[in-house]
This record gives sequence, structure tokens and C-alpha cells, in this order.
Amino acid sequence: MQTSRGVMSGLTTTPMTQSSTAISEIKNYILAKGLQPGDALPTESQLCTDLGVSRSSVREAVRTLVALDIVEVRHGHGMFVGRVSMRPMVESLVFRGLLNPGDDHRGLRDIVEIRITLDNALAESVTQAWKNRQDTELDQIVAQMDTHAQKGELFTEQDRRFHMRMLEPLDNHLFLHLTEAFWAVHTLTVPLLGAPRPEDMLSAAKAHRAMLQAARDGDAQAYRQATTQHYAPLLAALT
Repeated sequence: MQTSRGVMSGLTTTPMTQSSTAISEIKNYILAKGLQPGDALPTESQLCTDLGVSRSSVREAVRTLVALDIVEVRHGHGMFVGRVSMRPMVESLVFRGLLNPGDDHRGLRDIVEIRITLDNALAESVTQAWKNRQDTELDQIVAQMDTHAQKGELFTEQDRRFHMRMLEPLDNHLFLHLTEAFWAVHTLTVPLLGAPRPEDMLSAAKAHRAMLQAARDGDAQAYRQATTQHYAPLLAALT
């Protein structure tokens, strides 16, 4: 790694400036080397030497990057490139959803509206990707939803897998990551509403089946209608 000009200059730098430099340089190193999640990073000592900064600055930088899921520290094994997921955003959004004095559901309504907007915006892409396409996994997921709903049971994991699987064939995987992030926020904050009604679970299971059928038919309009049906009970509970 090359030391930045700010560190090499004769000016006195503060630990915060050194830490910021270290953060930027570690990220630059990951990009320049083409590293992927799980790949090893240089040791703490090597980073100090390469960056020309103190050990405390490197440690502070690593703590920040760990919080951002860019770096993973495995004690006894070293440092590695993290999953670079949207977990930090999820945690912030969940916390934000709980910080609404006078309106406990405002944050969750915002998240649901974003999910609806994203699902509708992707209707054309999803129906093109899934037209006349069979998938045993999706058939099993929808069947499991039906079974759980009929028993009055939640099907949280099946719901997550359904939405992730529907987006996997798309070229832009950022859509997948965004949906997963908002799904996680949604799932973590929905318990604020209490247990869902049995009829709502049945409606949700039916809506997922309709979404899958519309996708296989290549019918974007029907897909959007099924999406509206999917979220309708939740939006009603939030008003």
C-alpha cells in the first residue's frame, strides 16, 4: 500500500486523520487487489508499516470497517474482507423505526412503502426473467407457505427465501441486496404489531402464489396486482 500524501507531508496529523487515512487505504487495497469476501488482509503490523500510521490508528480504522461489514476479524486467524452486506443499514433503519414518539408505526410504514415501490419497479424485469421458467425450490416454498398459513403459523423464512429467489436471475444483484436489507428491517419491526391474524397469513400465502404464477406467465400487471394483495393486510394494520 502507498502512504497518502497527507500522511507523508511534514504537517502534524491527528489520530483521527490517521484513522481516516487508514480506512481509505484499506478500502483502496481491497479494491486494487480485487479481493472478495473471505480473502485475507495484511496483518495489523504490516498495515502500520505500509500506511505509516500508529497501531492505535489502524485499530480504530479496523473497528470502523468491521462495523461497516467491510472487514471481518477472526481472532487467532487474522483479518479478512467482510461480507460487505447492508447489515449496518438494516440495524440503523430498525433503530430508526423504533424512534418515532407519537407514531410507533411510521418507520415501518416507510419501509413497507419502499418495499412495495421496489417490487413494483422490478415487475417487468422479474416477469421477463421467470416467464415459462420452472423452479422446484419456489414451488416447494409456496407449498410450505400454504401449509403454515392453514395451520395459523408464520412462514418468515419461506417469505425471505421466496423474495430472494425471485430476484436471483436478475443481472443487477444490488436489487437483491436492497430487498434483503428491507426484508430484514420489515421482519424485525413487524413484531411491534403483535401476532398477525390467521386470515392475513392465508391472504399472504395466496398472494405469493399469485406473484409466482404472474411471473411465470410473464404478466407484469398481474404481478403488481399480486404485490398489492401481498402488502394490503400489513398496510391496513399500520393505519
